[in-house]
Amino acid sequence: MNLKKFLKNLQQTKLSQTKNVPEMDIDDEPVRGTRFDYFHDNDTDSCSAAEFLILSKAIKIPFITIKTAHFILIFCLLALASPFAYASDPSPLQDFCVAINDPKDAMFVNGKFCKDPKLAKAQDFYYSGLNIPRNTSNPVGSTVTPVNVAQIPGLNTLGISLVRIDYAPNGGLNPPHTHPRATEILVVVEGTLYVGFVTSNTDNRLITKVLYPGDVFVFPIGLIHFQFNVGKTNAIAFAALSSQNPGVITVANAVFGSNPPINPDVLVKAFQLDKNVVKNLQSKFWWANN
Repeated sequence: MNLKKFLKNLQQTKLSQTKNVPEMDIDDEPVRGTRFDYFHDNDTDSCSAAEFLILSKAIKIPFITIKTAHFILIFCLLALASPFAYASDPSPLQDFCVAINDPKDAMFVNGKFCKDPKLAKAQDFYYSGLNIPRNTSNPVGSTVTPVNVAQIPGLNTLGISLVRIDYAPNGGLNPPHTHPRATEILVVVEGTLYVGFVTSNTDNRLITKVLYPGDVFVFPIGLIHFQFNVGKTNAIAFAALSSQNPGVITVANAVFGSNPPINPDVLVKAFQLDKNVVKNLQSKFWWANN
């Protein structure tokens, strides 16, 4: 149907004055020459996608058909599968983007200002000191030494970072935590570690492994995970993360050590604990090991 005939039919239709919702459907070939069937004045007609939009606005159709829902679902899936739907740091469009804090003559990319590439130097891509053992004399018995964009400005936009983790003997713990922006791959250099992560709701399945020097383990992005030194000597591990700034949320610190504190009634209900226990936990100093 041409647009002139369509508009004439639109003027004649009494759909906007009726109480019944019109029956409309989408043909089975939505890609090529999509047509929309609609019912009006005891008759059936069809129109193009552009005409259908005018019609639907003119008569204010409050509907969505099953086939329409399928079309929307497919569209959303294609959108998520597109190169613009990133699950981690996006790929850079240049060789590098050395981060600087001074916005003068700079460009803002991935949370940092970029230095003029012509002014980049070796120091922008360098860090020294991961060979030095860290002090693990703290409540959790571990220390994490990060090497991310804050330590190496040249990591900006490159989507990768590194940490060294030192564990005290007999129970040094990197407490349950999550990285909201990165998957982690860990290799044990010294000692024996019991490691694991918990899958998301509703399974909440615990997956664990005891690691020895040379062993490698992966912690998927966003999942709660931990490492625990089950040996009698110091342990050391290195881990790479798939983000220049992976972030870290230590579960106990976030829940019981937030600032300001979470209302105790919330935690009493969530953890099924006595209110005095919750207040005691909130009063403790929650050590950040990184």
